[in-house]
Amino acid sequence: MVLDHLHFNKRLRQLARKHQAMSNGYSPRMRADGLIVFRPKRKRSGVSLPSLVLFVFAFFAFKAFLVASLGDVAYEDRLATLKDGTFVEQGGAWVMQVDPATRYLADHIGPILR
Repeated sequence: MVLDHLHFNKRLRQLARKHQAMSNGYSPRMRADGLIVFRPKRKRSGVSLPSLVLFVFAFFAFKAFLVASLGDVAYEDRLATLKDGTFVEQGGAWVMQVDPATRYLADHIGPILR
C-alpha cells in the first residue's frame, strides 16, 4: 500500500512538472506510429545575440562620438572628474575610458563632424 502511494505521488509530481512546462506553450508532433504527442515549447531568452551585438556597437559609437565632438583633452578631463567621484562614478569612468575600438571609430567620425 505504501509503495502504491509513493508511485502515485511521484506520478503527481511528474504531471505537475509537465503541466508547468506546457503552460509556456506546446506544439503537437506525430510519432511514427501515428500517435499525436504534445511537446512543451522551450522558453526563449529575452535577449537575442544580434540585439546584444547592436547594443555593444551603439555603445562604442556613442563613446566615439563623445571623444570626436569634445576632443581628447576635454574628454580626459571629464573622465578625471569622474575618477575622483563616488564608487559609481568611478565605475562609469572605467567603462567610458578610451579603448582601441573607440579610438578607431572616433578617428573616422571626427572628420565628418568637423
